[in-house]
Amino acid sequence: MTDTTSTSQADTARASELGAVARFLKATEIDTRMLGMIGALLLIWIGLHVISSFRLGVNPLDFDSRTFLTPRNLWNLSVQTSAVAIMASGMVLVIVMRNIDLSVGSAEGLIGMVMGFAQVHFLVRFVGLELGNPWIWVLALVIGLALGLLIGAFQGFVIAYLEVPAFIVTLGGLLVWRGAAWWVTSGQTVAPLDATFQLMGGGPAGSIGATWSWVVGIVACLAVVFALFNGRVQRKRFRFPLRPIWAETLLGTVTCAVIMGAVWLANSYPWPIGIVNRYAAANNITVPEGGLFIAHGIAIPVLMAVTVGIIMTFITKRTRFGRYVFAIGGNPEAANLAGINTRWITMKVFMIMGVLATIAAAISSARQNSSTNVLGTLDELLVIAAAVIGGTSLAGGSGTIIGAMLGALLMQSLQSGMVLLGVDSPLQSIVVGAVLVIAVFLDTVYRKRV
Repeated sequence: MTDTTSTSQADTARASELGAVARFLKATEIDTRMLGMIGALLLIWIGLHVISSFRLGVNPLDFDSRTFLTPRNLWNLSVQTSAVAIMASGMVLVIVMRNIDLSVGSAEGLIGMVMGFAQVHFLVRFVGLELGNPWIWVLALVIGLALGLLIGAFQGFVIAYLEVPAFIVTLGGLLVWRGAAWWVTSGQTVAPLDATFQLMGGGPAGSIGATWSWVVGIVACLAVVFALFNGRVQRKRFRFPLRPIWAETLLGTVTCAVIMGAVWLANSYPWPIGIVNRYAAANNITVPEGGLFIAHGIAIPVLMAVTVGIIMTFITKRTRFGRYVFAIGGNPEAANLAGINTRWITMKVFMIMGVLATIAAAISSARQNSSTNVLGTLDELLVIAAAVIGGTSLAGGSGTIIGAMLGALLMQSLQSGMVLLGVDSPLQSIVVGAVLVIAVFLDTVYRKRV
């Protein structure tokens, strides 16, 4: 009798606890899949930090400069993630519409090579612009954007109007654009790139410094508060259910804490000593005995990725085009019968993908200060994996931009951590492939339960 009573009480307590969690999630409207992804990311970070600490024989709580959870490594991780995250935001739309784009890595390589050739050869030798001309990087970027738009429009036209499956078209694009990248310079590397263009790659010069980073962080927090306030006003206006005040306060506080924490982390990574000494000598600054601390701040490519994420989120959630994309992915036949021009929408999605591939190519080539034939190799796999891991269903109709960008961060964290641990390249590929398969399996299980 006593055992039965204790079991009943335990069941009641467990049910009450689960009820509290469910009520919390309902009040805050937090996506459980997103919460799970953030939890998985944190576990990966902690695991990689502990393993790297033990491998080096240091205390994990000492945060040695060679371990994973250090300002230096996390700052570099954010820069490395930027290009993949940008393309992943476009891949969400492609996959939501039940298509696929296997050519983004090759398109990135071709566009990067063309932009590099334009800076080093075309605009200087044929157009007559002098090296260092402020228009060189602008014109090179415009050429790249035009090419990316053209590639996307061509592939989208063949898929939408000629009704060739996206898998076949983009698989052909993967081969064609990679070969075309070689033909631009006959396989030669193009370097060095324009100095202003290089800023898009990050580094000490490609960051905004401590002061402006704090300014960006404060502005971002104000934007979060305004978004929450405006959202509440709009809910009242249309008589939608309101979140409790405590839930909105919690969401705003946590979001702002994450933003300011990221800014603090970026400002904790100083310039290398050699660059600091050269900067001090050039500007007649006396270096103190303990050294001069100059913070990197937020990297420009990270700001570019965040900006793209905000714009793409606005497009998917606040525009008619975005609603059409999800409607087509949910039920193409019904969307067509409802009068949506599914072919034109499909073509526009691939054009957006081409533009985003250009931005990614600019960041990747600027970071290397060169355009090479290997630029973007296998990036298509990372981009697709990031989108799928981020919750974009291969069955179409569902997906989020922020989820894909978090997926890109997760994938890059695994890859960066394995490099830090000295894992061989073949094993890295095995891990990435296994993670992708597991992500698709979990998505299938989740959809069945829903």
